[in-house]
Amino acid sequence: MWQRSVCVGLLALVLGYLCVLGPELPPAALRQLSASLLGTLRRARSLEARTVAAWQAAIVRPARGWARVAVGVNACVDVVLSGVKLLEALGLEPSDGKNHAVLSSGQDLREAFAHFMERGAAAERFFSDAEAFQDIARTASEHPAAQLYVGGNAALIGQKLATNPDLKILLCGPVGPKLHELLDDNVVVPPESMQERDEFHLILEYQAGEQWGRVRAPAANRFIFSHDLSNGALNMLEVFVSSLDEFQPDLVVLSGLHMMEGQSKETRQRRLMEAVASISDIPTDIPIHLELASMTDQDFMSNIMHQQVFPLVNSIGLNEQELLFLTQSASGPHASLASWSGIPDVGVVSDILFWILKEHGKTAERASDLTRIHFHTLAYHILVTVDGHWGNQAAAVAAGARAAGTQACATDTIDASKVFLKAPLEFVTSHTEAPSKISLNPDEPVVHWHREGISFHFTPVLVCKEPVRTVGLGDAISAEGLLYSEVYPQ
Repeated sequence: MWQRSVCVGLLALVLGYLCVLGPELPPAALRQLSASLLGTLRRARSLEARTVAAWQAAIVRPARGWARVAVGVNACVDVVLSGVKLLEALGLEPSDGKNHAVLSSGQDLREAFAHFMERGAAAERFFSDAEAFQDIARTASEHPAAQLYVGGNAALIGQKLATNPDLKILLCGPVGPKLHELLDDNVVVPPESMQERDEFHLILEYQAGEQWGRVRAPAANRFIFSHDLSNGALNMLEVFVSSLDEFQPDLVVLSGLHMMEGQSKETRQRRLMEAVASISDIPTDIPIHLELASMTDQDFMSNIMHQQVFPLVNSIGLNEQELLFLTQSASGPHASLASWSGIPDVGVVSDILFWILKEHGKTAERASDLTRIHFHTLAYHILVTVDGHWGNQAAAVAAGARAAGTQACATDTIDASKVFLKAPLEFVTSHTEAPSKISLNPDEPVVHWHREGISFHFTPVLVCKEPVRTVGLGDAISAEGLLYSEVYPQ
């Protein structure tokens, strides 16, 4: 670091000396020397500082932004604390990891937590035993290190969007007194959406390198669980859709479908059909963004993708776990991949995103509205769009990556000394087609490529060295990406 500072200082002195000698040098020589030295100065800055500067230039508002955004339908209060501290407070000893689709006991909880902690992966699970969950929730909320926040994908996206004073936000979800108190004043909650008791979700965080028994976390992340019946039944979906007539939004953001996994298969299928009917009632000239979250039932995901929800929405937001589960559920490309190893391969991710839009997105022959996917993982983001439907996507993907850095570090702007570049500096764009090889340039950090009528915008993430809070990062990323996106009238 000090060598770079010395280099910058010496170059500055040389530039000053050139200015003094300017009259004695030919103008062309002076220009060439100055340009060369300025280029050296730029390269002397850290990769992170150069990326931040380039983002600042790339992130511009769309020509036509949103004015009114309606968000639903999952909302709750997040109780956030260290997972290891809660497990210790519950008297649960470290154990070997084991994945559980549904949690029913403390034993299940400690095994599932260990399973995802050792992978540094985010996950969300339903806790089926109401009484056991209440005991755990009481211990968590009364822990001196616990913090209470707005929770639920819809509420988090609404809260993030509400920080923009030019936007009016409608939030429909099960909103109790504590959540209502936590919400931004710019968020409107219809009276039908209020309820007497809050829904609590427990967010167990862990830091990179943190150890619990023999388990060591390779990256900071969180494990979420709840016994949430209101969100699990999508109780507020009909209220949400009926509120749109009066509110008149120009964008709808929908989330919470994953919460239905705690229902029986028959109840879930019936409710999904009712949800599809309600979503179908939203006027087709209002774009709909669907935010996905952690799921475990492949049949349920397949139903959402194939004949149920995907054709009705214009945009999707998801992370690497959801993307891999999606292709596994539908036997898509790279479906044989059991899990990601380290940073997800850009070419593999690109192939799956391309397949989703090519097989399930809008075409002249297919009755689908899906034209946009915002993919986010710890090290990088990709925004993929069907040509002719969305604008300002270079700014949108950069804005989402910037939001990841500021929120994780809890800063208003990115401090280059508190983040690091984790994305691959070289990657290929596909493993199923003739690929392009990309070399990442921090002075032009948004990379664009094209494939059969589909555009890809890639940018690295500046990862926070000491993250303050990881919960809601995906929601903040999607919200910021939407804020800078423009949909073209069709």
